[in-house]
Amino acid sequence: MSADANLVNLVTMVYAATGLGVGVMLAAAGLGSALGWGLICAKYMEGVARQPEMMPTLRIQMFITAGLMESFPFIVLAFAMWFTFANPFVVAARAQIGG
Repeated sequence: MSADANLVNLVTMVYAATGLGVGVMLAAAGLGSALGWGLICAKYMEGVARQPEMMPTLRIQMFITAGLMESFPFIVLAFAMWFTFANPFVVAARAQIGG
């Protein structure tokens, strides 16, 4: 097998593995975000049920916490886009073959 064929096979495998990894990353971020929202809202409702007079304070804290938690999927999305479009592993694979 020639060096060009090895490079094509290696780069194809790198792109395939990266695509699979990006899919897993995005799925985990979506699942984590959904679970986080569920827990935040459940604890908010639990706190309001225990002390109804604290509802405005708890609502503000819930939205601040939810906003911080919601930034996580966007950070993961940025990394996923970086791995998809500016894949550093392809450069390393080409350097490994010498191409």
